[in-house]
Amino acid sequence: MKLLLHVCCGPCAIWPARDLLEQGQDLVGFFFNPNIHPYQEHQKRLEAALTMARKLEFPLLVREGYQPERYFRDVAFHEQENERCRLCYTLRFQEAAARAREMGCAGFTTSLLISPYQKHDLIRAIGTEIGEQSGVPFIYYDWRPAYYEGRKQARESGLYSQRYCGCLYSEHERFRDVKRAGAPSGDAQEASRNG
Repeated sequence: MKLLLHVCCGPCAIWPARDLLEQGQDLVGFFFNPNIHPYQEHQKRLEAALTMARKLEFPLLVREGYQPERYFRDVAFHEQENERCRLCYTLRFQEAAARAREMGCAGFTTSLLISPYQKHDLIRAIGTEIGEQSGVPFIYYDWRPAYYEGRKQARESGLYSQRYCGCLYSEHERFRDVKRAGAPSGDAQEASRNG
């Protein structure tokens, strides 16, 4: 079965991609993440995703151009900040489903499903809805039990590993929380660089 894997980053995708390949899936990756901020972070994650795909020998398509304005247009001025994840998932999954349909894939899924920090119920609901609308089913996997093994494989592969989900809001929350815990801001910056 030809399956499209939306790739949020190399470290999160390494385990799901290996799992799908071991299942015998005809796998194609798709990188589209306009939520990632700033531009340098986006490029580091893109390069890590490309490195991971080359290592595992499957194609990774990249949505051309860095388009943060699409993300900010969807989430800015929204009445409830809690809606940003729903809007972000929707934006990325609509692109993934459209690409999967163009390629004749039997389904699509996302590497976000390995993270215990992501909202799995929301991902499943949005993915299922978009799958029904697009005619390309969303396939849910619960890869969370493999999260730490996936991180270990990413480190062993030398992949850049980020310290926040990707958006400006999550970056702010991550480093605000580090500072609140008493770490000097220099330590937070060093932790960010070292992944």
